[in-house]
Amino acid sequence: MKRKKEALPPATAHLLQGLGREVTIPAGTVLFREGAECASFVLVIEGSIRVQKVSEGGREIVLYRVEGGQSCVLTTSCLLGGTDYAAEGITESEVRALLLPATAFRNLLATSEAFRSFVFSAYTVRIADLLLLIEEVAFGRIDMRLAAWLTARAGDDGLRSTHQEIAVELGTAREVVSRQLKDFERRGWLALSRGHIVIRDPSALSDLAKGA
Repeated sequence: MKRKKEALPPATAHLLQGLGREVTIPAGTVLFREGAECASFVLVIEGSIRVQKVSEGGREIVLYRVEGGQSCVLTTSCLLGGTDYAAEGITESEVRALLLPATAFRNLLATSEAFRSFVFSAYTVRIADLLLLIEEVAFGRIDMRLAAWLTARAGDDGLRSTHQEIAVELGTAREVVSRQLKDFERRGWLALSRGHIVIRDPSALSDLAKGA
C-alpha cells in the first residue's frame, strides 16, 4: 500500500545530515538479510527498498516498501530492541539514503523531540499497515485481493509482471495466482501473455475488489 512521505522537520534533517552518511546504492542490492546485525538507522532520500519475509520453503511475501522521506521501521525495531533483522531488504531501484550510526540514532532519539516524534510516528503507521496486511492474507479472499492489486497497478497498456511476482506481493502461491488469473481471463476481464497482463474489463475487476 502507498504511504505518504513523512515530513522531517528542517532542523532535524540538518542535524541528520551532520551526523549521518549519505550513500548511493545500486538497484538489486541486498541491504540486510534475516539474522544480520543492525548497525545503522536508514532514511531513504530517493528510490525504493522492498522489505520481505522468506519462509524456509522459499515462499516470499512483501511486508512493505521504504520510499523517499521514509525510514525502515524494521531497522528501527532492531535498533531499539538490540535484535537482529527478521526479514530482508532489497533495493528495487537505485537508492540514495542517509545512514545514521546506531549510537548517534540512540543519542538523537533521547535528545531531539522532533526526531523522536518522526521515528515513532512512522513506526505507528507502519505497524497499522502490517496488521492490515496480516488481516488481508489471513482472512481476505484471494480473488478480491488480486482484483484490487490489478486495478491499482494496471495502466492503459496493462502491466508487466510474472505470476510469481504477483504471488510474492499478495503472500500466496504462484499456482493460486495463475489459477485465478486464468479464471479472470475466461470471464473476459483480462488477457494473459508471457509477463504481460492486459485489462479488458476494469469495471468488473473494480467491482469485485469492492465486493460488489
